[in-house]
Amino acid sequence: MTRKIALLAVGGNALLREGEWGHQEDQLANARETAEMLARVVAEGYALCVVHGNGPQVGNLLIQQEAASAQIPPYTLDICGAMTQGSMGYMLERMLINRLRFMGLAAPVTSLLTEVVVDKEDPGFQNPAKPVGPFYEEVRARELMRTKKWKMKEDAGRGWRKVVPSPRPLEIVQLEAIKLLLASGSSVIAGGGGGIPVIRDASGFLVGVEAVIDKDRLSALLAAELKADLFIILTGVAKVALDFGKPTQRWVDRLGAAEARKHLAEGQFPPGSMGPKIESALAYLDAGGQEVLITTAEALATEDPATVGTRIVQG
Repeated sequence: MTRKIALLAVGGNALLREGEWGHQEDQLANARETAEMLARVVAEGYALCVVHGNGPQVGNLLIQQEAASAQIPPYTLDICGAMTQGSMGYMLERMLINRLRFMGLAAPVTSLLTEVVVDKEDPGFQNPAKPVGPFYEEVRARELMRTKKWKMKEDAGRGWRKVVPSPRPLEIVQLEAIKLLLASGSSVIAGGGGGIPVIRDASGFLVGVEAVIDKDRLSALLAAELKADLFIILTGVAKVALDFGKPTQRWVDRLGAAEARKHLAEGQFPPGSMGPKIESALAYLDAGGQEVLITTAEALATEDPATVGTRIVQG
């Protein structure tokens, strides 16, 4: 590997944004915008690996399956994850190929279905808490719990939703393939939605499971395994802030790992917003990584990548 590696984690809103219906044309337009940002990283000389979220897309797919359940048997969640990995990977791949060609950087781009091994004894399987899919009326929810053995919970008066485990990722099955593709000069789209969750049975064979792996956790693991030189986490704000939303709020350009860990313990980064991003950044640094950039897609697409966002580094 002669080029530095950048691993970039984008949310499912890279294709399907809040308030949109999910029309194919909208998702392709969003993929085109995302590709412009990704191409800038390639133009900086990095070998690029992209991990994308898929929450909105899997949710829509589950709604489609429920609507057609009387005619077509629904798929399990691992296969739904694979389906969205394929469709989202295709849209991002095509748009990135076109953008690189437009820029005179006709480098190959490859999307890779990625399985991720989790522990069947992970505590998450004992207490499923990650909501997925549509809301159901109570009668339908109880029928699904009885007939399909789903775990379901009532959600703030809006209806009942299926809840699934969110176990920690342990092993990326296609890791060596990702390394080979990056070494060959390809930009790689991998680990979509946190990867397709699988366990190993007593014989070591892979078995799909009903679970959702956190995309940021998987990104941190993959960045560490690749020994990525730069781990980029995209979020909704251009920089990390201390005292967010208070009169004393201040944006931060750079944080050492020890300082970031201290602020995390003090509650500066809430679990529902910046907390998981900081946790993933620290996990990558703890595994030997050197630098994490947290910023928005808009900033990365329009400004100098060397000056945008907040950088979290060793120290």
